[in-house]
Amino acid sequence: MKKRALILAMIAFITAIASEPAANTVYAEETQTEESAGQASELPVKALTPKAMDVNPYMAASDSNIHHDCYNTDSTDEVLPVDIYSEINVSYEKVNPNASPAVFFDSYGHSVVPLLGGLAIRDINADEAQTLGYFSPKQHDNGSYLIQSSYSFVDESNRIVCPTNDNRVLMLKATDEEGNVLPEFEKVLDIDIKAAAEAALGKTLDQNLLSVVFDYEGNLWFATGGFRIYPDRKQQGTFGYVSRAAIDKILNGEDVDLSDAVFVYELEPGEGAENGIAASKEGAVILTNLKCYLLQADNGVKKVWETSYKSVGAKESKEGDETTGGGLAWGGGCSPSLTKDLVMFTDNQDPVNLIAVDMKTGEQVASAPVIDELPEGTQVSVENSAIVYDDGEGTVSTIVCNWFGAGSAKLGEADNDSSIQSYENIYDVGWLRQGNKMIAPGIERVDTVKTEDGYEMKSIWCRSDLSDTSMMKLSTATGYIYGYV
Repeated sequence: MKKRALILAMIAFITAIASEPAANTVYAEETQTEESAGQASELPVKALTPKAMDVNPYMAASDSNIHHDCYNTDSTDEVLPVDIYSEINVSYEKVNPNASPAVFFDSYGHSVVPLLGGLAIRDINADEAQTLGYFSPKQHDNGSYLIQSSYSFVDESNRIVCPTNDNRVLMLKATDEEGNVLPEFEKVLDIDIKAAAEAALGKTLDQNLLSVVFDYEGNLWFATGGFRIYPDRKQQGTFGYVSRAAIDKILNGEDVDLSDAVFVYELEPGEGAENGIAASKEGAVILTNLKCYLLQADNGVKKVWETSYKSVGAKESKEGDETTGGGLAWGGGCSPSLTKDLVMFTDNQDPVNLIAVDMKTGEQVASAPVIDELPEGTQVSVENSAIVYDDGEGTVSTIVCNWFGAGSAKLGEADNDSSIQSYENIYDVGWLRQGNKMIAPGIERVDTVKTEDGYEMKSIWCRSDLSDTSMMKLSTATGYIYGYV
């Protein structure tokens, strides 16, 4: 019910993933209000099969990060509300200056949200949002750093794993063994990733820590970067991992020599990650501003493949445009999303293309332009990971959304530390003050279908009348995608 109430409070539009009702379509029982109890909703419900993915044993059995899982599917098998405005749950916020930009869940259904530079478990179903437990860098660490909530996640033991803007990775114990929330989270791991990477390379790095994820062997993968990684500025980027054996030793209170536990892959100058990392049984998938990689831990970083893609570079509003911001990324702004067989991401061309890459070989197996049915002059930049739903029977449905206008123009400044994920640093002031009118429209569903001759992509529908300000989500239980305006 925690997720149901949260999402319901955010709904501004609901769109069926199914192109038309099937013969076996059922209609939702309307039970949210006394007046409508027992009545059938006008919106059909066509439940989909649960999403097809291999469960990561080192991640929480829940919607454990802002993309829901380590495949970055942005889909859930939870039942979400059907019908528009059938119920509104409002939780009044008195503490955070902005609404939480990232909400994810532990195995007990607790909502984990940003709170004043740190992270908290909060009751967001109450009339007034209540903090049940939290970790504050300033209060608990006497530190001035911030936790990067967008790329934090919950692990299999309900510990919160989070990167910081001063290049460390923390692990926070948030609940006891019975699932009761600790009023103050306990820090059980603290690793300076950048210092360890620099020691391994024997040189100073230009880029800061951006994102982390556990692979299926429990190794903690990391990537340095930020937003607007301009290749001609020659900033030095890396990715790598901390071994599971070292993490277990630290959690057991043992001393660890990180020089034997941190493995680093050095990128060419001017390359860096601009998005989150995905993971499957095949390894860690990282999209930089120039290439997509599949990496494995093999007593060092093993590059299985790399696949280049094209970009027209950072996109900005032009003089006379209604928007004042631009794109967030220099390359593809879409965190890679996975199926068991494919890696899906967008490039940053004009028009933007959806690309499907073979998971095992890195070969591009299909591509198609997306969100190209818009009014003339409308710019497109896909800045959030796409919804990727694999039905397990040969069809992968991908929903991509335009987010041009959200990015701050200051991201283009050479001295901007674009790895710091704060409202003021990465988002356009016009959008923060005026809402979705400052975001360019465009949402499209594209199906990638496996045939005897390979894969083919086809557009199912495209909406040019909606501007979504969040990351849209799919509920397989209802067959609808959910967005916020």
